[in-house]
Amino acid sequence: MPRGKWVNHKGRNRHFTNPEELEEQRRQEEKKQQWRKNKGQESSSEEEEDDEEPKTSGVNKSKNSATDSEDNESESESETEGGKAKGVENLIQVENPNRVQKKIKKLSQLSQSLDAKPELSRREREQLEKQRAYANYQKLHAAGKTDEARADLARLAIIKQQREEAAKRREEEKKQKEMAQQKKTELTQKALGKKS
Repeated sequence: MPRGKWVNHKGRNRHFTNPEELEEQRRQEEKKQQWRKNKGQESSSEEEEDDEEPKTSGVNKSKNSATDSEDNESESESETEGGKAKGVENLIQVENPNRVQKKIKKLSQLSQSLDAKPELSRREREQLEKQRAYANYQKLHAAGKTDEARADLARLAIIKQQREEAAKRREEEKKQKEMAQQKKTELTQKALGKKS
């Protein structure tokens, strides 16, 4: 009794070919190819088309072999005469951008390419330009030709002047303290000298 309302029919009519049938088909193909080679009728274009043909059972193959060879000849003639492609092949130009085609280089080109420097990417070029600009800026800055360098030098001059003034003031204060200390010691000596 089925479990549900619907019955699954998948896989009921599957048919697998026997290994014996496959071996027989392979032998027949080999015999046909050998016969064609003996007759000298086989061409490279027919081999390609034979490879592209779908494999059918041996009975159908023997019946259709005469019509297939006529079709192959007519197709090869039409392709060579008109150069027409099947379907919309001639309308659509398809090129895979990921496909890398090998380019043949001559020895002279190889030696030139080894001598030449490799081209840099955009980021690498920008980084090199930044480094060069920074080095140039440092050079100008050290020479005092940039605005910042001039401002720094002016600030340094002001600071030097302030430090010199502060040093002079400290010297004067030091001298005044020494003078005051001397006067004090003289006064104490006088006072001591009178008492003794």
